[in-house]
Amino acid sequence: MNTTFPRQYAATRRFTMGAPRTVVVSKDGTQVFFLRSQSCDDPVLCLWVLDPQTGSEQLLADPSVLGPSEDADLPAAELARRERARESANGIVSYSLDRAAQTAVFALGGSLFRVNTATGTTTALHASNDVYDPRISPDGNHVAYISGQTLRLTCLAKGCLAHGGDGASSDGASSDILLKDDEHALVSWGRAEFIAAEEMSRTRGYWWSPDSDALLATRVDESPLERRWISDPAHPEREPNEVRYPAAGTANATVDLALVKLDGQQSTIDWREGRFEYLANVKWDTSGPPLLLRQPRNQRSLSIAELDLQTLAVTEVHQIQDEHWVELVPGSPTRSTHGLLTIEDRSDHLDNRVLCLNGKVLSPSDAQVRSIVAVQGDEALVTVSTDPTEIHLVVLSLVGEPPRQLTDQPGVHHAVSGGTTLAIISSLADQSQTSTSLHRWGAEEVKGESGTVTPASFSPASITNLAEEPLLKAKPTYLRLGQSELNAALFLPQDHDGKTPLPVLMDPYGGPHAQRVLKTQNSHLVSQWFANQGFAVLVVDGRGTPGRGPKFERAVWGDLAQPVLDDQIEALDAAAASYPFLDLGRVGIRGWSFGGYLSALAVLRRPDRFQAAVAGAPVTSWRLYDTHYTERYLGHPDTYPENYERSDLLDEAAGLGSPLLIIHGLADDNVVAAHTLLLSSALLAAGRQHQVLPLSGVTHMTPQAVVAENLLLLQRDFLQDHLAAARDS
Repeated sequence: MNTTFPRQYAATRRFTMGAPRTVVVSKDGTQVFFLRSQSCDDPVLCLWVLDPQTGSEQLLADPSVLGPSEDADLPAAELARRERARESANGIVSYSLDRAAQTAVFALGGSLFRVNTATGTTTALHASNDVYDPRISPDGNHVAYISGQTLRLTCLAKGCLAHGGDGASSDGASSDILLKDDEHALVSWGRAEFIAAEEMSRTRGYWWSPDSDALLATRVDESPLERRWISDPAHPEREPNEVRYPAAGTANATVDLALVKLDGQQSTIDWREGRFEYLANVKWDTSGPPLLLRQPRNQRSLSIAELDLQTLAVTEVHQIQDEHWVELVPGSPTRSTHGLLTIEDRSDHLDNRVLCLNGKVLSPSDAQVRSIVAVQGDEALVTVSTDPTEIHLVVLSLVGEPPRQLTDQPGVHHAVSGGTTLAIISSLADQSQTSTSLHRWGAEEVKGESGTVTPASFSPASITNLAEEPLLKAKPTYLRLGQSELNAALFLPQDHDGKTPLPVLMDPYGGPHAQRVLKTQNSHLVSQWFANQGFAVLVVDGRGTPGRGPKFERAVWGDLAQPVLDDQIEALDAAAASYPFLDLGRVGIRGWSFGGYLSALAVLRRPDRFQAAVAGAPVTSWRLYDTHYTERYLGHPDTYPENYERSDLLDEAAGLGSPLLIIHGLADDNVVAAHTLLLSSALLAAGRQHQVLPLSGVTHMTPQAVVAENLLLLQRDFLQDHLAAARDS
């Protein structure tokens, strides 16, 4: 029984258990697939399918009857992938469908399974050990997957193409073939390298051809990377784990790309052309030749190129440039019958992120376009913000018709589509559970009073959400603070009288590429819980955060410290001017990752304003963090050393003048524990008292329930103790 919010929050894995996720609509729109555990306290994800005509849900694959699904049995590559994706669930965490949606495949405990989506019959396939990232061919005859460093293939149909073999036997058993291998231990085939998965949202390293006769596959050589050793001090008998890591200013992994045909032929593709460092993505579908997305090391351009499958020539078809960096935006580029759709940052259009067709702007002047969801005929479905705290679905015409907004309730909306079926996924300001409603794109649209149009719904019109109802409800007051009109959310104790002075707790992420002030319910529950412990909690999105236009985001280029800290202080002072009960003599700050960096920065640089800080997994030296993220904002350290000097924390240790608690997982392979240990050493050398809480066996995302629960309680106690002392002194 979850009797307290911290226990409930941890036990339900942040209220994700029982909630549907990874929704896929079949290409003909007649089936909707999704993952969901069977109850609000069950962490094991199952595969389901829903008939949108009847609303009936069918359980297709249940890990509990297929074999063990514990994390201890997973391949190391799968554990690393889950860490990159911040995946904390068990069971079936991903799946792949053929074009007709007749067969789904997935990995479970390192084994390979397929399921007949019509009958629900699930079969274990013959495959090598440690199956990772299986993907079925569009025609359903083959399954490619990774095992160790190799790319392998399982044939499902008799007479399949692989190496001219006969494929499956007459009794239906599958055959397994080594497709690509390499003798070098640091070379892998078909895997997304660390930078791709962590920073570029590319979680895969191979792509099927639409005709199912070939794959494009990456060959990743990690030998140029620095070696790092991550040990578990709680188990000194265990060998440290060797990790190859691309720290800022050092070499990246070498990523090659090959066209691998199922008959065994292979051709290497010169995608770099001597200019490009990063293979940001590959798009290969029935709309045309493969598209390759490429960036140079400084990320100030994005090259979109077509691959000629006959000559293997790579031809650039579009380029986006920016004096600071080019953002990688979900869904961009996408082909349409009218040309190439891209999302670009255009200062010549009112400082907006815009949708372009062949370089021509299509989106309204007041819109910040967030992603391309789908294209159908003469229309593109995109996500858009006109208010940075909300994200809505809008249909933009490719032929000059007026735009149509499909959602109007305050919140964050996204969608997936297949045929004319549209699954709209909504996280709303006043509802704890995310809803997934099913609609017909373009059919019988009803115009509402606000000007939005609602597509006709199926009935029943939603996927059931089994997530547990939180014990508390977040009640933010949304504000725009200071001359910069910074978006903020203020949380007060539920029984506060509006007069009694309250200590203030700043609760930011604060860094680029992420946003906290959004009108959703569940994302604010922890802030509300801290408020109920006796704080006025203030969450602020300062410069660098998305949703307000390119100039606002790029204001942090060259300095990740002072602009973001200044914005937190500006918002704090503006909030106190409107709410006099905010006690500016008792101000604390807490955060994780970049938020942890910002929290430590606050008490190092401005202890006169911040009386206590909790820094979780903080970056303390940007030279230790990865290339793609760090150099995007600070440049290469050999070229711009001053940017690193003004943004790092280690040389500022002597400035600590307020209590600081640093928390770090010792198994963190993203922000390694060296960040905290180096800062702690610098603080000790400067004679500054501080506390360090090391978490043995814990990674960057702290998935363990007991850790998540007690971290909230420990932070509360630390902040209450020190902010009370600040008041009494």
